Amino acid sequence: MDRILVRGGKPLIGSIPISGAKNATLPALAASLLTDKPLMLSNIPHLRDVTTMLELLGQHGAAITVDERLGVEIDCSGIHNTQAPYDLVRTMRASVLVMGPLLARYGQAEISLPGGCAIGTRPVNLHLRGLEAMGAEIRLEEGYIKARAKRLRGATFIFDLVTVTGTENLMMAAALADGETILENTACEPEVVDLARLLNKMGAHIEGAGTSCIRIQGVEHLHGAEHHILPDRIETGTFMIAAAITGGDITLNRTDPHILEAPIAKLRQAGVVIEEGPDSLRVSTDGLLRAVDITTFPYPGFPTDLQAQMLVLNSISTGAGTVTETIFENRFMHVSELQRLGANITLQGNTAIVRGGVKLRGAPVMATDLRASASLVLAGLAAAGETFISRVYHIDRGYERIEEKLMALGADIHRLSH
Repeated sequence: MDRILVRGGKPLIGSIPISGAKNATLPALAASLLTDKPLMLSNIPHLRDVTTMLELLGQHGAAITVDERLGVEIDCSGIHNTQAPYDLVRTMRASVLVMGPLLARYGQAEISLPGGCAIGTRPVNLHLRGLEAMGAEIRLEEGYIKARAKRLRGATFIFDLVTVTGTENLMMAAALADGETILENTACEPEVVDLARLLNKMGAHIEGAGTSCIRIQGVEHLHGAEHHILPDRIETGTFMIAAAITGGDITLNRTDPHILEAPIAKLRQAGVVIEEGPDSLRVSTDGLLRAVDITTFPYPGFPTDLQAQMLVLNSISTGAGTVTETIFENRFMHVSELQRLGANITLQGNTAIVRGGVKLRGAPVMATDLRASASLVLAGLAAAGETFISRVYHIDRGYERIEEKLMALGADIHRLSH
């Protein structure tokens, strides 16, 4: 099992390109199931989750071609299997995104329940209720969600909770439904907007993406299209924080400052200097960093996927700051690992109280999830001595060549294989 070794204390200097967004790529790949014509996607990141989704499409019967620039052509004219098996779904919860497209185009779908999923309380339940409102018959048998519908019909559905994948799943299903579908209390994330843009290129009629109410007028057929995936705002935010905590000066290219307004505002409040270009960001510091208070919220609020990284920034900044998590339960598992490096963090319910000004020191630590692994890499960059991070397969799910990009900026970081 690979580990990452970080020798900290070096400022990050230079420029790197930002990759395409994983959370926009996965639904875009699933959307290929809605048509029998080829779909061409560019700016695809080379990530484990993307590979898993391509494997899932392949076992459904899709023909997939990857070019030398990591563009992908998906041809779903030969789909012969509408089951998403447990061995793939268990590794990536976003596999549930194939359910809406399969049901809408083929009239049936069998999707394994993700491991450890309590169906009555997890957001996947909202996917099912929405599809039932559109006329689907859904049963739970032998660990599988089994859905059937001759043709989905338009409906009005109000989400009890804001859910990105739920919004995307029902939006894709409604694109081929009979009549108009109105989705309310929908997610406003840029990735949802990017999917709507793709679907409209394919011939769908979708209005309101990026607001809390989306209207979809169903059509009989969708056709192929070409689409460039938007930049990854979470990768961008992670490297912005990395520049700040190392006292560096980096330029991030091929990104979009407009979808990072909340993180940019908080980093400026912390004393980070940020220069915005049309598709670039220059990030540097000209003095001491200040701890800030953060509460995570759905977009356009501060993203939960940058919460762990901001804990690191607060830990080395002057003063104290609180980080309150409102999106996910149990998303402070990285705190105990950061404490091993010397961070002064106290948990009170869903709030982490961070007393800054500490000198982090390297130690062996273990990643517990994707964003936690990124925070440990960042902490290692700021820490004195050597930090060994295990279970780095988590980081490969969401960051493309993170150690190579950091090395290009001057970091002393290496991947160790056993």
